[in-house]
Amino acid sequence: MDKNKSDELNYDVVNKSLTKVDGTALVNGKPVFTGDYDYSNGLVASILHSPKPRAEIVNIDVSAAEEVEGVEAILHQGNVERVPHTTAGQGYPEPSPYDAYTFDSKVRYVGDRVAAVAGESKEAVKEGLDKIEVEYKELEPIFDLEESRDSSIKIHDEEDSTGIYDPERNIAANVDIKIGDPKEVISQSDVAVESSCRTQFAQHTPIEPHVTTAYLDEHERLVVKTSTQVPFHVRRILAQVLDMPIGKIRVIKPRIGGGFGVKQELLLEDVASLFALRTGRPVTMEYSREEEFNSSRTRHPMEVDVTLGATSEGKLQGIIMEVLSNTGAYGAHSLTVLSNVGSKTLPLYNKASDLHFFGDAVYTNLPVPGAYRGYGAPQGYFSLEVAIDKLAEKVGKDPIEIRKLNHIREGETSPIFEKLGEGKEGTVQHIHSCRLDECIDRGAEEIGWHARDEKQASKAHRKKGFGLAINMQGSGIPLIDMAAARLKLNEDGSFNLYVGATDLGTGSDTVLSQIAAEVLEVDLDDIIVYSSDTDFTPFDSGAYASSTTYVSGNAVEQAAKKAKEKIVRAFTDLNDEDPGKVELSDGVLIGEEERETLSEFALSLTSGELETDQQQIEASASEVPEESPPPFSAHFVELEVDTRTGEIDLQKYVSAVDCGTAINPNLAEGQMEGAIVNGIGYALTEEMKFDSSGRMTNPSFFDYKIPNTEDIPDIEVILVESSEPTGPMGAKSVGEIGINGAIPAIANALRDAIGVEFTEPPFTPEKVWKKMKDERE
Repeated sequence: MDKNKSDELNYDVVNKSLTKVDGTALVNGKPVFTGDYDYSNGLVASILHSPKPRAEIVNIDVSAAEEVEGVEAILHQGNVERVPHTTAGQGYPEPSPYDAYTFDSKVRYVGDRVAAVAGESKEAVKEGLDKIEVEYKELEPIFDLEESRDSSIKIHDEEDSTGIYDPERNIAANVDIKIGDPKEVISQSDVAVESSCRTQFAQHTPIEPHVTTAYLDEHERLVVKTSTQVPFHVRRILAQVLDMPIGKIRVIKPRIGGGFGVKQELLLEDVASLFALRTGRPVTMEYSREEEFNSSRTRHPMEVDVTLGATSEGKLQGIIMEVLSNTGAYGAHSLTVLSNVGSKTLPLYNKASDLHFFGDAVYTNLPVPGAYRGYGAPQGYFSLEVAIDKLAEKVGKDPIEIRKLNHIREGETSPIFEKLGEGKEGTVQHIHSCRLDECIDRGAEEIGWHARDEKQASKAHRKKGFGLAINMQGSGIPLIDMAAARLKLNEDGSFNLYVGATDLGTGSDTVLSQIAAEVLEVDLDDIIVYSSDTDFTPFDSGAYASSTTYVSGNAVEQAAKKAKEKIVRAFTDLNDEDPGKVELSDGVLIGEEERETLSEFALSLTSGELETDQQQIEASASEVPEESPPPFSAHFVELEVDTRTGEIDLQKYVSAVDCGTAINPNLAEGQMEGAIVNGIGYALTEEMKFDSSGRMTNPSFFDYKIPNTEDIPDIEVILVESSEPTGPMGAKSVGEIGINGAIPAIANALRDAIGVEFTEPPFTPEKVWKKMKDERE
């Protein structure tokens, strides 16, 4: 923690590591997750997934399944209306193509939907699924990303899908942004370097898989209780798919056991809702771990090529970034993730005057990528930061010096901000807060960067290496994200805080409550937060794009200020006080003549004492940000490589982050630590593998390796606090930026250790050993 800056803030509730408001319920095992609730007369349901990577469904015979005792309903393309839509939970109008259907006459990857069965028990449902007979006409699949754009195979040949950039070439989305003439500039530069990096399929692996229950309430309204990051988007898409008024649907998000972007999607809610509507009974669906791997969402595999041109001193003049993104069988998030590869990376190095960012998101007959923490930025930073290190070597400068020479600073801007948003043009933005240099310096000091040449490997057969990467992210999506908050004063001086924001376990309920408590000058215990219920909480776009603290936090701060003004106004009116002389401090209203505790005053407002002046004090506010102030971070790693086996010993990881004011420092550090571990797994072990028929061969935690406690190095997170003038209490985001640094920092450290460039994670011992062997030969 940057103690000096923290001391200057002088907050009572904000910038304090207070206990999470839901902590007690969680540690006591209270029934707070979607799957914890029991429903009388409830059914369970599951999906029959395609065993084929690409096929036409010629016929489905469900007669034997219907005879199974306990089977109550079966859904398939023959009895469900065909409605093109996107499963991506994004702001309307969604920038993703409408290329998905609840059930379709074609399947496009192994794991695609074929049918679904609802029944009295899991056993009955399984037997019913087993007895569905499907006749397939197998079609030639395509798995290779490069080949897909030039193939005669057309993955989406249906006429009713819309929004596909070029279906004839299997291109779901395209971006092409050019500023100046970077090709010419680079050709004239003193120094040019290139980097070509390839990333893999990886899955979010939340501890809680997708879980949904749908039922009809006493008024025959559809209620969907689901583990989602985007309850309001789920409600809107359900209304579209089910052809129902939005007002007839209620979506509730209980606690979530991890999301990371995979729950920014409509995956089970439509099927569970159809079953509930047809049977009139509650229906619960839950993915198995294998289904979570095969049929939920993944990170987009990408090929990212970067070319840099610079002066002999290392000052950047031109950057070209080309991207080829694998969007799998459907185009959910295809355009926006592709856009973010450039929009979250290129502004960081704004000294380059000429830029070209272009790329395609291409369909294949493989599982469907979607939103995943970082949302395209990790793939972009991998290639960019590897190239920056190569530039430093070529001009003979320290990698830190090159980055300090070229990175964006306070008061500066980048043309990319305006040219490239998420799926459309962005907005003009200037940097109001940036302590990246201090992040670099603090991180370098902690890792021992400047004394790294003096450090020796622990054994003779080991090589020691150091690496770094810097990055930025964003705080919500300007002029697209929207959040609202409402506060209600209770008779005892406590407040109900209603927010549509979705707490994924990140602690956003706590953070937003701290903001409200700070403004209202009450204790955190006096804020009773209720979130993510489309009937009772105001609208919020959802938990994605690092938006909650900044966007939802601004809405809460504004609502709290309005509530405070109303309380002071009511007090002055009743006591004939000068409103300019009345203060609300530590739960006490203080005027020139009168002094009353907030609890006493609140009770009087709703009691017979006032006769005609009784009132309920409430306030609400909405926030649509015009900017997306980036957090900044610097990542440093120290590792050793066993030259006999290729094993990597990741010994220390340091990340210094500027996230503005840390509303709750412990939670901010936790977000960074979790993202770092997530990134380490992506760099070293995690990879979805497929056989020649497109079937995933390692859909379990036995074969898909995520980091455990023994794999995690010594991690040091340093909060370098700035104050963002557009943020609530000076805050920016911190949820995603931590994942962006691991792959490039580790790749750069490997190159430092053994002189070999690594461009295709995960960097397994086998890959490292083979690379070293090839270099020796």
